[in-house]
Amino acid sequence: MHTRRDFLKNSGAFAFGSFVLSKTGNFLLNNGPSTNAGLQLFTLFGVLEQDVPGGIKKIAGIGYKEIESAFSMKGGFYGLNAKEFASLLKDNGLSWQSHHVLGAPFKMPAGAKMPTGADGKPITIPKMRNLKENMQELVDEVAEAGVNYLVCANIPLNTGDEIKEAVDILGKTGEACKKAEITFAYHNHEAEFKTIDGQVPYDVLLTQLKPDILSMELDLGWASHSGNDPVELFKKYPGRFPLWHVKDIDKQTAKPVELGAGFIDFKRIFDNASTAGMRHFFIEQDGAPKPFENIANSLAYLKKTVS
Repeated sequence: MHTRRDFLKNSGAFAFGSFVLSKTGNFLLNNGPSTNAGLQLFTLFGVLEQDVPGGIKKIAGIGYKEIESAFSMKGGFYGLNAKEFASLLKDNGLSWQSHHVLGAPFKMPAGAKMPTGADGKPITIPKMRNLKENMQELVDEVAEAGVNYLVCANIPLNTGDEIKEAVDILGKTGEACKKAEITFAYHNHEAEFKTIDGQVPYDVLLTQLKPDILSMELDLGWASHSGNDPVELFKKYPGRFPLWHVKDIDKQTAKPVELGAGFIDFKRIFDNASTAGMRHFFIEQDGAPKPFENIANSLAYLKKTVS
């Protein structure tokens, strides 16, 4: 199973009313705009690439309204350039809100090997651009395509030196995004919450980088599994979380599962959306065994749970 951990406009507080989920997949907010159900396309990694137009059409048919893209085995934006991909989504009634990029060059973990494909040979992947080497072109691409958010999917934070370099890279990217009038955010796994040289990387990023430079996309699943309470994070850093990954985790296996099959209390978390400053959320299930079925079931669960 490929998980994100393996493979790898505004951040201010927004006053939300109570949530009601309509049959169309829109979260209707009292006295405010609707926040539509979003999907992180990494959920369909390796599957969407088999038929990109057909897969996008299926996603829209299930009821999703917004998209967050990620790395694709076809390179580029699922084999297309940014403007072509934006057009494909628009033609299917989908809004491209956010795109994930790596913070630094991709490296296989020590001792790890590339997974094998259907032919039994190790898969090959196109070069993955990253913020350390390709920051400006990545910012320019998404800005020109009308994407509102650029998100760093992960960056090395295992030593004091790596944390220092991460602050530098993310700070420069945040400045570039600000000039391009898009919002820059950081997406967490679990490593960000481990103490390194007496400091917690997640806290370092939030305290050393100002809100107008760095927002956060809180992965509710990985944050919770690391032992952190998303609601307490919202209270500690109010308004810093405009994006969420709505992910459930099986506590025993530590694997992502359909929403409702794990231990995350989504009702309580969504009830605190106003404190978080949440603007958009994206359902994600890394390594989903039956992606289209899984994303349909997860959306249905959220519809009946968050009300």
